[in-house]
Amino acid sequence: MQVVYHLGAHSTDEERLVRGLLRAKGPLAERGVIVPGPGRYRPVLRETLLKLKGAAASREVQEVLLDAVADADLVERLVFSNELFICIPQKAVMEGMFYPMAARKVAALSNLFPDDPCEFHMALRNPATLIPALLGRVEGLTCEQFIGSADPLQIRWAPVIRRILAAVPGRQLTLWCNEDTPLIWPEVLRSVAGVPAETPLAADMDVLATIMTPDGQRRLEGYLASHPPASIEQRRSIVSAFLSKFARPEALEVEIALPGWTGDLIEDITDAYDDDVAEIAAMPGVRFLAP
Repeated sequence: MQVVYHLGAHSTDEERLVRGLLRAKGPLAERGVIVPGPGRYRPVLRETLLKLKGAAASREVQEVLLDAVADADLVERLVFSNELFICIPQKAVMEGMFYPMAARKVAALSNLFPDDPCEFHMALRNPATLIPALLGRVEGLTCEQFIGSADPLQIRWAPVIRRILAAVPGRQLTLWCNEDTPLIWPEVLRSVAGVPAETPLAADMDVLATIMTPDGQRRLEGYLASHPPASIEQRRSIVSAFLSKFARPEALEVEIALPGWTGDLIEDITDAYDDDVAEIAAMPGVRFLAP
């Protein structure tokens, strides 16, 4: 059995991935891919993780977990998704560090089914837009209080990913940039589900639907139906062309209004993020999805 954890990150998914896969729950189950509903697995995983405190689950505990989250006789791939797996938003920046709990949390997740192959999937997001998004979810804190002693220019993804890889050696880590999600969403869905590219999934348009005009979405769907792309690259080219014409500007614009965050600082944070992405994509143990 393969166990798959989608880790978020915060403010990159809004539950779209698990909802999209649940829409194909029946066909996926026929392939042995089990996608439980969040209400079924999140409480029991949280309780089990608290009891284990990072230790490996016994065979008995694993059987209890499996019985609690899956009814199917055939379970070849078990998919869990929760942006709170690595921490709550309030703890994304602590003690001057970015996601300091991530490595420990991921190691604990890998020990729920320690003898089974385990994969982790996560979207990265530019800290220049992620920090304001996180701050918007944390009531009663100023930006200064939220990031504490952390230097905004040192809120970097590469150290986070290095710590995760060190904590779960041999486990597969699949990453992508949240900014690329509209172009690569079908590949993200199939990567998490572990199904071939040609597998039909109704959720393929879910992300595009949030940033395109309804008319543009209808035209795109009609064009793809009448002119099936010959490759992933061709589909991305078609989508890019339609986005250039039918994207809703307000859905693409991100307003960053934090005290002291000048245009130059935001540009520097973004440049550092681009450098991190290039470094992360080349890390051994990382599979990077890019357009």
